[in-house]
Amino acid sequence: MHPPAPIQIFLATSNPGKLREYRILAGSSPIEIALLPNFSAISPFEESAPTFAENSAGKALHYSRLAPGIVLADDSGLVVPALAGAPGVFSARYAGPNATDEDRYRKLLRELEGKEGNDRRARFVCVSSLAQNGSALAVVSDSAEGTITKEPRGVDGFGYDPVFYFEQLHRTYAEITREEKNQYSHRGRAFRKVLVFLEGQTL
Repeated sequence: MHPPAPIQIFLATSNPGKLREYRILAGSSPIEIALLPNFSAISPFEESAPTFAENSAGKALHYSRLAPGIVLADDSGLVVPALAGAPGVFSARYAGPNATDEDRYRKLLRELEGKEGNDRRARFVCVSSLAQNGSALAVVSDSAEGTITKEPRGVDGFGYDPVFYFEQLHRTYAEITREEKNQYSHRGRAFRKVLVFLEGQTL
């Protein structure tokens, strides 16, 4: 009996780092992940919706109309309830369009100056969407709970990782290993839901 043919999905990104991360997450599953061909030549999707789900699904639908198969898109960010949900969907633009990761997390630390305890609670959210030929197949989400430190810790990771303290492992996201992050992160958890969906489909 022959093994089932792998399911090919295309990432709605031109970022090879994100591709590597997703391929690690896919592991030995029957899923083959590739960058969307000619991504840079496609008219970009404007992520202007007020929720992660709308941005994620909208992006998947947009690029699936020009893709030769299933498209995976995600939208993720950091939510701090004490800041009315900020940075939220603006996580990547929190300190301006040309800001660095350090600019963004330093702004966050300034916004939280003087706040203690539960006022420093935060969660990373990821919404992943699958679409094909302009039709949505699945929208899933997951999150990881933590607190914002008062100073950055660790040298790995990116974005807000140096200031996001993950209590379950007693370290920031920038201090944990890549394997630990894949296991516990919001993106890893959401992608495992994507895998469960894909492995149950005949597409």
